Amino acid sequence: MKIGELAKQTGVSVRSIRYYESQGLISPIRQANGYREYSPLAVETVETIKLYLNLGLSTEQIAGFLHCVLKNKEAFCAEVMPLYHSKLEDIERQLVELNQIKRNLEERMASILQEQNESRLGACTASVENFGEE
Repeated sequence: MKIGELAKQTGVSVRSIRYYESQGLISPIRQANGYREYSPLAVETVETIKLYLNLGLSTEQIAGFLHCVLKNKEAFCAEVMPLYHSKLEDIERQLVELNQIKRNLEERMASILQEQNESRLGACTASVENFGEE
């Protein structure tokens, strides 16, 4: 099948398929006219790549075990679990960092609101004090 058909069947852009090829994740056969010809198995390969990209893995990481998971069950590929553990650790670190950023933003917003309220209160007090002097 041609690259356009593969893109259509998998919902992946032609550009992404070319990128996967440049990363060594898929290998089409080149016809005499230079066109790429993909085997029917390329659909499964691209779907598998999408799965792992959606887990937050990079194409470099995927390249390290893709061949194994396409031939075996994921459970039998020794490279997978260490990557999953590493990815979870990364996510945990990012969550801690994001929660700190969230707290910082909340504190900053509370400080701004407090300053605005104090400013309004001061303006109201001044208006009341100056009310009878006109």
